Formats: sequence, C-alpha cells, structure tokens
Amino acid sequence: MIYTCCEENRRMAVEAHPTLNGIDWLEVLDLDAPAGSPRQRTLMVRLLKPVPAGITAENLRIAGGERIRRVGIEWVGIASAPPLDPGAEHDFFTALPNADQILLVRTDSEGDHSTYRLHLQQGSGDPAPLPDFDPRLSAIDFAFKVECPSPFDCAPRHDCPEAPKPVPDLSYLARDYASLRRLIIDRLTRQMPGWRDHSPADLTTTLAELIAYVGDLQHYRLDAIGTEAYLHTARRRSSLRRHALLVDYAMHEGCNARAWLHVEVSGGPFALPEDLRCHTRVPGVPPRVAPDSPDERTALRAAPLVFEPLLPDETSPRPTLRLEHNDFAFYTWGDARCCLPVGATAATLRGHWPDLAPGDVLIFQETIGPLTGLAEDADPTHRHAVRLTAVRAFDGAEALVDPLDGTEITDIRWHRDDALPFPLCLSSETDEAHGGAFIDDVSIALGNNILVDHGRSIADESLGSVPKARLQFPAATGDACARAAPEPLPPRFRPLLAEAPVTHQGTLLKTHFEHGLQRRERLRFDPEASAGAAFVWRTADALPAITLESASGIGSDHWRPRRDLLASRATDRHFVLESEDDGSTRLRFGDDRHGRRPNAGTAFTARYRIGNGPEGNVGADSIAHAVTLEGRIERVTNPLPARGGVARESATEVRRRAPHAFRTQERAVTPADYAEVTERLDGVQRAAAGLRWTGSWHTLFATVDREGGDPVDVDFAATAIAHLDHYRMAGHDLRINDPLHVSLEIDLLVCVDAGYFRSDVRRGLLDVLGSHTRADGTRGLFHPDNFSFAQTVFLSPLYAAARRVPGVASVQVTRFHRQGQEDPKPLADGFLPLGRLEIARLDNDPNFPEHGVLRLDLHGGK
Repeated sequence: MIYTCCEENRRMAVEAHPTLNGIDWLEVLDLDAPAGSPRQRTLMVRLLKPVPAGITAENLRIAGGERIRRVGIEWVGIASAPPLDPGAEHDFFTALPNADQILLVRTDSEGDHSTYRLHLQQGSGDPAPLPDFDPRLSAIDFAFKVECPSPFDCAPRHDCPEAPKPVPDLSYLARDYASLRRLIIDRLTRQMPGWRDHSPADLTTTLAELIAYVGDLQHYRLDAIGTEAYLHTARRRSSLRRHALLVDYAMHEGCNARAWLHVEVSGGPFALPEDLRCHTRVPGVPPRVAPDSPDERTALRAAPLVFEPLLPDETSPRPTLRLEHNDFAFYTWGDARCCLPVGATAATLRGHWPDLAPGDVLIFQETIGPLTGLAEDADPTHRHAVRLTAVRAFDGAEALVDPLDGTEITDIRWHRDDALPFPLCLSSETDEAHGGAFIDDVSIALGNNILVDHGRSIADESLGSVPKARLQFPAATGDACARAAPEPLPPRFRPLLAEAPVTHQGTLLKTHFEHGLQRRERLRFDPEASAGAAFVWRTADALPAITLESASGIGSDHWRPRRDLLASRATDRHFVLESEDDGSTRLRFGDDRHGRRPNAGTAFTARYRIGNGPEGNVGADSIAHAVTLEGRIERVTNPLPARGGVARESATEVRRRAPHAFRTQERAVTPADYAEVTERLDGVQRAAAGLRWTGSWHTLFATVDREGGDPVDVDFAATAIAHLDHYRMAGHDLRINDPLHVSLEIDLLVCVDAGYFRSDVRRGLLDVLGSHTRADGTRGLFHPDNFSFAQTVFLSPLYAAARRVPGVASVQVTRFHRQGQEDPKPLADGFLPLGRLEIARLDNDPNFPEHGVLRLDLHGGK
C-alpha cells in the first residue's frame, strides 16, 4: 500500500537500524556530467549504507514513462570503483563523498519528461526486495529531465482531498426565525427518525431554536450589509460618506458659527487668558463667572451655547487686552453733523493711541440715535468690523496732533474689503422734539476685539487602548502538508466619543513663498486678510476640532484629524471622524498604507469640542458671560451677530449631489475651461481666455472682468495665477490681462416739465445714468457690473431709465458712439456691438474724461 505522508520518518528509522539498507535519494547526472559522460543517462542512487556486493543489472528495474516506456540498463557499478577506464569520468565518480554508498546505473536512453520509478529487486522474475533492504525504501520515483527549464515548482505536492459531501436539501428562502426553526426541526426529524419529543422543554428543540435565533441575526446582518452596499439604499451616514468618496465627493458635517467678541477690561495690558470661555445670556448670572463655581453650574443648567477664542492656528500668540482700548471716539476736526460715507476706508480717532497696530480689529458701532440722542434709538444694524492696515499716531518723534488746537489724534486706515457698507453717523443734531441740540460721539469704535467660535472644550477623555491582534489561519492552499503559521489579524480599533456633535471649524489653505519655494499652510482664518474674510471658507474644508494623544511603552505622540486618509502616508499619524445620524461619532485610523495603524496596547486620550451647526448663529449682544479667573475682564458682548454655522449635509442631499460630483471638471484644457475656472475666483464677474503660440510654448491669456470694475493689479494677478496653476495643462504658460474698455460718448437732449427745476432733473439723470451704487442700493445704468465681455450696448434701457426720472417730459439721444470715433451708425441702429474682449464703460468722471462722457442738454422747466 502506498501512503501520502507529510513527514517521512521511515528513512531515519532505517538509517539507525544496524542491518537494514534502503534508497536515500537518486540524482540524474545532467549538466554536471564530466567530459565524455552522456547526459541524462547516468543515475546516481545513494543508499543509506554501503552498496552490497554482487548487484547486477538483473537486480534493477526501471518502470514508467509515456513516450519512452522501455529504458534498458547498460551497466551497474559502485562509485568508489566504477566499471570505467581511467579518465575524467572515472575520477569524477571516485571523488564523490561517500562513494561506497552510491550505486551507478548507466541507461541506454535518457527517457522522456514523465516520472519513472527505479526498483531494487532480487531478480528479473522476482520483484521481492533485495536481502536486508527495507521494502518501503527499495524503490524511488525520479525524472530524467529534472534540470530542463520548467515553469512549474518541482517541490512535491501532497493532496489529500476529502470526499465531496452530499448537498442537503434545504430551502435557502428561510431567513427569519420562524422559517429557520421549522427548517431545522424538519431536518432533525429526517436525521433522527426516533426523535419524537418536539416540546419546548426538550433539549434538542432548545438547540434548534437557539440556532434559528442566531441564524435570524446573521440574516439580518447580511441584509443590512447588502443595503449598505449601494448609495441609494444605504442608511448609515458612514456608508454614504464612503460611497461619496468613490466619486471624489466630500460629504460635509456642517460647520460651527463665529462672532467678533468685544472684551471690556479694567486693567492691563495682559494677554488673553487661556481659560476664557463665553456663554450666551442666562438671566440671573453675573457678567463674569469663575470656573467651576455655583454661578457657572447655574448657567450650565440652562444649557447656554459656549463660545471660545479662535486663533489662526495653535502656535499663534494670544492677543493683548488694554484698558485704554475699550473704546475710541472719532475726531471730526471741529466739524458738526458728520458721517463716514459708504465705502470709507479711513478715519481719525480722538486721542493718542500708540499701541494700536495694523492687524487689530475695530468694531464701529452706533451708540445713540442721531435724532433723539437716546441709546435705545441707536440702529443695531449700523455696526461693522474692520481690520486696520495702517495706524499713524506719531508725527516724527512727537504725538500726532491737530495743528489748529493741538488735540492729539490718531489716523487709521482699514482693509478695503472692509469698506463701510452704510453711512456711519459721527455727530448730528437732534430733532425739535428732543431739543435740537448738537451731539457728538453718535458712533464709536470698539477695541479689544477677538474672534470666538461656537463649541465647548472637553479635555483628556480616555478612549481606551488598542486591543491585541487575534491570530487567524490563512486559507488552505490545496497542499495538505503545507501548514502555514497563523497570521495576526489587526484589530479594528474604532473608539466612540462620549459626547456629540463634534465641532467642525472652517479652514483655509494659505499659499506663500519661503526662500523661493511655495508653501501651503492650513489656517482657521487669515490674520492678514480683512475682518470679513474670517467668515469666508468652504464648508467642505471644515475639519473637526479634535486632537488625540497616544501613550505607549516607547513614548507619546499626537494625532491629527483629516477629511480622508487617501493622501496620508504610511507614517502619518492621521485619523478620520465618522458620525451617524444619531450623533454618535467614532474614530477610524489608517492601515499602515494610508495613514498609520496604532500599535496594540497604545492608549488614547482625546481633546475635542462639541457644538456645531446653525444653532450657533446667535444674534447680536447674545454672548454676555465670561468664564475666567482673570479678574480684570469686566464683561463681554458680541456687537455683531454670529454667523457661519451650517447644518451638516443630509442623506438626501448626498444622494442627489454625489453622482454628479465627478462631472465638475478639475482641469483646464480648452480656453473655455480656463475661463470657467477663472470665474470660480471670488470677485470675478466674467472671464475670457485665449491660447496663443508665443514662439517657444503656448501661453494662456486670461482676461478678467472684476466686480465693481476693479483693476487687475499685481496682487490679483498673482492670486489668479496661483489659482489657475492647479488646473492648467503642462506646457501652458499663464498671463492675466485687463479687459479692453470701450469708452462711450453719449449726448442727451432733455425736455423738462414746467413744474421742475432743471438742476434737480440733471441731478436725477446723473444719478440714474451714473456708474456708482445709488443711495437706495441699486446700481446706476452704467455701473461696471452691468456690462461684461462682448455685451452689446442698447439705447432702449437708457431711454427707459431717463424717463423714470421725475420731471423728464421727453428725452432724445443725439450722440451715441465710441469715444473719439464719430460714427452715426450706432445711433441709427439703436445699439453698439462690442468685440470679444471689450467692455463698455461710461464713468462720466471730470478727472478722467477718457473713461466716457455723458452730456445733458436740458430745456424747459425752471
């Protein structure tokens, strides 16, 4: 009987026996054959003990083969004394180690590629083993072509296949508890015909019901997995998020709100305390509360919203608070009934303020009613935050003063993006009902302003330790003797945060250059941008406000959150937050390919904030309590409403938007693509692009029409090029150009009604046909944002606008053409066509008459 065994112990036992002999191995002499020796025709059979004398060709038999079945034996000998003439072949055999144990067999053929078997027997007609030879080691399989090139592994394969089991006759439609119980009991009845007791107290029935219960749970899990496998059927928020990422759509979790907070102090200067947090108004609680005091516990029972200071990043210095910066008065240079007009970007403060610096934020606030002088009549909408860009408090080494009366003053300028959106009254005269008195300081400027955002900090929450890896055996390879060692199965460590919802803060990527290299850093807001820019970000870029600290036997590390781990390297300590519809939030780590996998035994603690969404968009003056040990802080308030809080994306929105996300082109190939990508920039109304060969490469010329007619200056061009660089094709150079402005020349002949003054009608026409924003917020007809590239200028809107002015009886256009190009055709046609990169312009500015002229010839009236 022939066995297939994984461990052959018989050989060692025979070798240790004092008399028994057997075959150890067989080698076919092929490439190593010496000169004169035929290849693949010499078999070197090594025995466990010396070769017995008297072995001849009659004692050997070679069986097997496919194409060559009969392989004869020419001679047999011992390697220590081969039957050969002296020479290279003779010397080769005698030099073999343990030559007296090697039996040489010369065949008359080199056989084929199949397997042969060599037998040692007593004679040609007697297949019994030789005397003192083990029956199991008296034969051996070999191949003549073992050294021929082959794509297969020559290692022996041990297959012990199990007999196929009969397939049971089961209904795979049984998936719930009742049907599974019925199926199992029916099966048991067939397998055990003698079983008759089907009562619930029977042990077999109990086991059947237990199996049906577990099967019901498993089928529910399978159904849930099948449901979560598709975007339009998934119910878990984490599943929707992962499906959306497959088409490069980032599902957002909303964002928290921000507000400018005014801190009134009684001393200083001192740095903003690190323990400061603010609550929305709770009746009966003082403005300043000590941490962990009864007042704070009373406030927390009312569930107020918590706001905490927000810095650009974790390494930013904390701002300094000063008593003298609580508020500032405007200086009107001795004039009365003054206001800062719409679009103002400069003012003068009364007093010498040397510590006021560029980058500080001031909040302009109307404090009393201009007509009554009462605080309750102040307009709460007349509040505006600005970031200073220049402060002039000195004239040389001396304090800056008014040369007329020596009053100390400070000139300030703020960011042009923070230009006043409304006229700010500085001084006025009350109406007759309130005495008709002149009043100053109708509006003031508040200092000591910091940016706060919604969210309460939770420190040092323990998340547990990473469990040890479990051992699992790999799948069978088909070789019964190939016992693979168990492999460690990395644990799934997905800790659950104790509280929710986790705060998500808006972030932005700021690009700057260091030593000629481009560097991008992630900030919560840009401290060099305008005050309004602190509320501008993409909700999809919001990151959770959470950090982790891990502790293991080799030290501690910090882990940072990311929106996804696709761009994370194997060594990056990054993680992702995944929340569900019930607010529960779990952490997911990397797999040592995309993000680092934490080692077993690593303990994690979390520091994060809770509070998110539109509930943080509280109104002005809603934040009223400061929780801090700093006694110099008197009170806090938010003069402006909080904004920026966004609800997290719903499942319906993801199902609707994600399938179309990949259709948003994120590269620019054609000039139309470059124009569309340029229009994604803030402040760009329209863009046109053209591709030209400039001698050495292709250059993309992008012509930009900015909102408000702003020029394409150096700073904007650099911003636009940096933006387009993410989308441009390799080999395309970029250039940003101003549009081609076409100045218009228009003359109007106006007949004024008898009851109107011509000067009033002229003023009304210039206002309606002007290029500025009117007092009621509407645009003049020739406002720069009313025209863009290749937009034809028609006369009909001009007639309609002019006729709406009170006092205009009739109007006639007598001149209508490009400035400096007399052409009666546009007037006759009623329209003026423009080129692809041309934009109509009519500023009617006496200082720049080349920017278009509007002449009015009025008759009649008074």
